[in-house]
Amino acid sequence: MSGNVVHLHKDTDPDPAAVTTLTVVPDPSAAPLVPFWVRSGRAIKTAVSHERTKTTARTIARHSLYLAGGARIVGRRAWDGRTAARYERYMRTAEAAGNFEAAAEWEERGQRFREARHRRRMDLLHSPLDAAKGAAVSAGMGIGGLVLLGIAMAVATKDASEVVTPLMAVIKFINLMVTIVRVVWGPAITVGPLLALLALWSVGAHQQAAPQWALPPNVRNGEGEPITPSIVVKALRDLGIPALRKAITEMGDAGASMLSPIVIAGCGVEVDVTLPSGVSTNEVQGKRRKLAENLSRHEHEVFITIPTAARTVRLWIADSGALDEPIGPSPLVTDETVTANYKTGKAPWGQDLRGDAAALSLYQRHLLITGLSNQGKTASLRALALWAVLDRTVEVRIADLKGGDWAMFDGIATVLIQGPADEQVIQATEMVEGLVEEMNHRIETRRTNPDAVFPPLIGIVDEAQVAFMCPVKDEDGRPYGGSKATSRYFMAVRKVHNQGRVVNVLMWEGTQDPTDQNLPKLVREGAHTRAALALGTESQSRMALGDKAVDGGAAPHLLRQGLDKGTLVVASDGIDTPAGQSSITVRTHYISDDEAKAIAARARALRDGITTLHTIERDEERDPLADIAAVVGTDTRVRTQEVITRLAGVNPDAYGSWSFIDLKRVLDGTGAEPYKSDGVMVISRDRLTRALTDRDETGSASAS
Repeated sequence: MSGNVVHLHKDTDPDPAAVTTLTVVPDPSAAPLVPFWVRSGRAIKTAVSHERTKTTARTIARHSLYLAGGARIVGRRAWDGRTAARYERYMRTAEAAGNFEAAAEWEERGQRFREARHRRRMDLLHSPLDAAKGAAVSAGMGIGGLVLLGIAMAVATKDASEVVTPLMAVIKFINLMVTIVRVVWGPAITVGPLLALLALWSVGAHQQAAPQWALPPNVRNGEGEPITPSIVVKALRDLGIPALRKAITEMGDAGASMLSPIVIAGCGVEVDVTLPSGVSTNEVQGKRRKLAENLSRHEHEVFITIPTAARTVRLWIADSGALDEPIGPSPLVTDETVTANYKTGKAPWGQDLRGDAAALSLYQRHLLITGLSNQGKTASLRALALWAVLDRTVEVRIADLKGGDWAMFDGIATVLIQGPADEQVIQATEMVEGLVEEMNHRIETRRTNPDAVFPPLIGIVDEAQVAFMCPVKDEDGRPYGGSKATSRYFMAVRKVHNQGRVVNVLMWEGTQDPTDQNLPKLVREGAHTRAALALGTESQSRMALGDKAVDGGAAPHLLRQGLDKGTLVVASDGIDTPAGQSSITVRTHYISDDEAKAIAARARALRDGITTLHTIERDEERDPLADIAAVVGTDTRVRTQEVITRLAGVNPDAYGSWSFIDLKRVLDGTGAEPYKSDGVMVISRDRLTRALTDRDETGSASAS
């Protein structure tokens, strides 16, 4: 009665014997009763689609198909053993690979196999008669021997019946064997086929001879699946490259000859693949994701590089999940006795993909590290600086245009500028210009003393894109940022890149998200060591590392943003790279702020109370053009070297380190540029006077 409303009432008849009646009124809001056949269908559907049912059906199908697959494998092996099919396959493989010498050799081996098989078959034609003769002779000799043995027994026992005793014993033994066979034959007939089926099933199970859908979940998903030649070849065959698929299909060994031995390399394996004719290496490189998925790996777990051998790609395939595990602390943290040697040593930076230590030589190499924001750029750059300052001869000048990450270098660096404001960009620019002045001074010193040795001086600008993008101009109208010849920061970096290395003045820069605007081409190509963390596009990778490294397989744009923090691709001759490769992928050690402070304290103890400048004093009253005019005086023309000498005498602090380059920089664009007269470079008094007059008139007009 569910779903209905029941009303009880009595008839209006006054008879006390009146009967109470029931009225059933259907409830329109109640759901109608589902038919039996619908409920049965739903139950059947639920039972069939249940995961337990699927697992059971998959298990039954899998083991049944193991039996069929095992029979197929055993049949193929038997056919290969009785025929020359294997030699035919090897010959076709060699032909497909273009190795015709090997093809001829396999053809010759196949011919020898056929000849030997023919001789065996001819021998079988004569063997029955020879076997019958041999059996008759053997039987006669055996019976004769038994009779002689019986005669000897009869003579010894003087009983003539002993003559047949050995013969009867043999007959009884034969009868016993027949009886045993009769008893065992019945069960053997029953069990034998079962054992044969079990053997076929075992072969199929060992080879996983079943469709992918019928295999266990861990096998279907490839979890923990080891990399074998067949898996690599199948992954290459299914890349969707028609020429590659056709060549593998035509190879009798199914493409195994393409592969070098698979060797363990750190937390993965490495294998070289020689591609068949008609398939280029960049076609395989362009399908990295599909290749990784065919190998049951994520894209970041497969690296494709190009070795020196022609038509060859080198695959490094990580163990599943291995790259997500940390690599451990830096030796700078774990060993407090570690010291540095700028010239001969190498900075411990991390580990390569093979698990080997990756160390970088900093000697006379400009450095550029780039990557997207929050990928570990500052930590990677700072780790190198922390090692470098453990050599007490190394001087560092640092401009941190973000602020806060380099504070532990206070008392170590001679200059430490921190902050992203325009004022800090101006200070950073003047810091780099100070490097140029020191570089020029060292170059002048070496001209008079070729054997002079200079201590290393490293200028570090972190978040250098802030400097390149700065729109502020100085009092002469020259911008601090930008990528033109008028940019003070750009030109200072270029000068250090051009000449600083030979006198141990180096430039290190870290920058985000490289573009032509925030990392000009001339600057990035001036770095000897170029490293990139995760980047957004291939074009950015080419900006960061150069075309050669990217064409050789370097792919920082394929690193996972956020997940591959601290993993960078390095192109440098200062780090050991595999033979034939132009770059290497390094997983850097992470040094936290507290650990960096401890390392910095050790470096500070090696020095004698360095006072760190947090701002660079600027002589606001200095007017170089006016000073030059003053030292020229009333002379009509003065040699440039004489002008520099006079300037140094007037103001040694401002002009003591000046060279011809600095003098030319001030006079360029004024109309008073140095010119050659009688074979020497001179400066004209009249030109200087006109330049000062024009500048003053221009300034007055601007003010009005």
